[in-house]
Amino acid sequence: MKRIALFLIAILTLISCNNSKKDNNVKPEPIVFEFGYRLNDYIVVRDTIQDGDTFGSILSKQNIGDKQIFDIVEKVKDTFDVRIVRIEKPYMMLLSKDKSKKLKAFIYQPDRLSYYIIDFKDSIVARKKIKPVTIRRRTIAGQLNGSLSETLEKEKVEGALATKVSKIYAWSIDFFKLQKGDKFVITFTERFINDSIYDGVDSLEAAFFEYKGKMIYAFPFVQNQQSNKIEYFDEEGKALKNFFLKAPLKFVNITSRYAKNRFHPVQMIWKAHKGTDYAAPHGSPIMTTANGVVEQTGYSAGNGNFVKVKHDRTYSTQYLHMSKILVKRGQRVTQGQTIGKVGSTGLATGPHVCYRFWKNGLQVDALKLKLPNSSPMNPAYKSRFMAQMLPLKRELDSVAAIKYKKTIQRK
Repeated sequence: MKRIALFLIAILTLISCNNSKKDNNVKPEPIVFEFGYRLNDYIVVRDTIQDGDTFGSILSKQNIGDKQIFDIVEKVKDTFDVRIVRIEKPYMMLLSKDKSKKLKAFIYQPDRLSYYIIDFKDSIVARKKIKPVTIRRRTIAGQLNGSLSETLEKEKVEGALATKVSKIYAWSIDFFKLQKGDKFVITFTERFINDSIYDGVDSLEAAFFEYKGKMIYAFPFVQNQQSNKIEYFDEEGKALKNFFLKAPLKFVNITSRYAKNRFHPVQMIWKAHKGTDYAAPHGSPIMTTANGVVEQTGYSAGNGNFVKVKHDRTYSTQYLHMSKILVKRGQRVTQGQTIGKVGSTGLATGPHVCYRFWKNGLQVDALKLKLPNSSPMNPAYKSRFMAQMLPLKRELDSVAAIKYKKTIQRK
């Protein structure tokens, strides 16, 4: 019996040791903080606002009566207007871990950056908070392989940067004429919420693009610091923004140019073509290329739906074959404003806009015309611009020299 007793004691000791080892191997629950709360201390309920949900209906599901809900709404209304609650926006509730599962906090997120806290722990308190945003600076250098947006996507940059860049260069670069292999360097900043959640492109600091063998730089600069208006200039301080846009469409494909004698595809005769045809999908927005006043709108058998804009005493432009006219005669329009939609009305074989240009009353070829720039930089600001621009240009050139040297070596 004594031997049996000793054997049983040995077995129990071994089991106890193994259990002790298992307990030692159990990893402690990680401590999680969010919105200023230690989530480990609560039952966490995450959800989104559904159709028919209100702040009151959500609270009522937590055994909070109508009278108490009314008092809560009154107490928090100066900070949190319950009417701002929108469908599909996320919210979180923190409940106590005891049997009562009492609501301790309600957090509503109207957007990625801000959130509201309704704290029920002691007295009911409402607070609006803004998540900290970190700005990170980044420089990328590359060569075009497809469209600008496709090339930037391969560099893991969101599409908003391509849109921003194309707007800045709209007066000096036709992005459809950029060639595969054309080089670029862009320095820009990006936003990160809580130093971890990507929130998009913030601003462009400097850039250059190779276009027709020439490097075209762009540097943002605020001339009058009281107005805080950002304009873009090249390395010599010349404005990138011209009096006229390069084309009436954001993305263009020239199918027919200005010509004194061209075979008309519909009329089947040789005649002058006093405009530039830009093909685009039906319904694409047509932009006025400069500020002005709508001089004429209407329809004719040849031109289809058209708009003519007078820009000043010297220049006028006309836009033909629209599917829809969006402006009226006498209306003032601004550069880049949508004045109609691409169509194929009148004598047209497919959807496009025929862009016509007048100078001093005579129709001319817009593509060959040297058009005026916008107002030049005030000389009083030139030295400040140069001091700000030169370090950025040196950085662009340095990054380009390293990047493109490596590219050549790979070849």
